[in-house]
Amino acid sequence: MGESSSESFLKKYWEGYRDFWAERFPFTEIYSRFIKREESLPPWSESDVHEFIASDPVHGPTLKTARNATNIALAGGAIGAISTAGLAWKYSRSLHGAGLSFAAGAVFGWTFGQEIANHWYQLYRLDTMAAQVKFLEWWESKCQRRS
Repeated sequence: MGESSSESFLKKYWEGYRDFWAERFPFTEIYSRFIKREESLPPWSESDVHEFIASDPVHGPTLKTARNATNIALAGGAIGAISTAGLAWKYSRSLHGAGLSFAAGAVFGWTFGQEIANHWYQLYRLDTMAAQVKFLEWWESKCQRRS
């Protein structure tokens, strides 16, 4: 009897905060129909992305800008990882220290690179999630037409 009351407590707790977390992490609901498919979508190529960018005048430029921002974040991650691991190796000559600082530098560099890209491309003014969802919907319909 004690076990059923704890299950109901947890269920009530989860029900109470599900809306709270769904509001803070909207991508779980938005992307769920693409993630929880029985058959996953086939991989797309660069030419497919460029075709979408050219075909959609509203969401295409936003997707292109988001992809450019990703390249800056990637460069920041690489710079952060290599420089931090290099400094750790120079001063400690410890392989595990250099490895850990490589990982930490990659995370910090990616974060700083993403922030720089957000301000450089003014991504805070764009709805990049909507552009990505429109691309996935476009890709899904294109793949269904092929079948």
